[in-house]
Amino acid sequence: MKTSLMLVVIILLTLSCNTPKSTTNNKEESLLALKENDTVSIKNEDLEYEIIIIEPGFNFWLASRAQPKGFYSQSFLENRNLIYVNEWNYRVLQPQQFDPNLYELQIDYRPNIDYGYDVNYQLYNYFIYFQLHYKQRLGPFVPRI
Repeated sequence: MKTSLMLVVIILLTLSCNTPKSTTNNKEESLLALKENDTVSIKNEDLEYEIIIIEPGFNFWLASRAQPKGFYSQSFLENRNLIYVNEWNYRVLQPQQFDPNLYELQIDYRPNIDYGYDVNYQLYNYFIYFQLHYKQRLGPFVPRI
């Protein structure tokens, strides 16, 4: 009787020592994929306009920390983008005063063109990310989420 009881206990212990199953869900997997992907393409196919941002961590930041689409109005985004683009382009033209590794290329952003909500949303959020990540200030506003 003692041996059969010991045998049952050993079998139960062996069966209970199973390795835990993976607990990652789809959202976590998609956030990890965003963290690895460091290129963002912002397009408005109707206008044949595209911005390509090669910035490690921006996709992840956009998905995890930025305000959701619809939080800002398009006119708000356009106004802020115009201010940020003007300052950005000024800094590109002043490589002796500002780090040319941060400000490499000018941005052709025209206030009389309707780029659409998505382009303005992603461009605005890139400027916020850039300011927070590199501790820069592109305008009179304190960058915040």
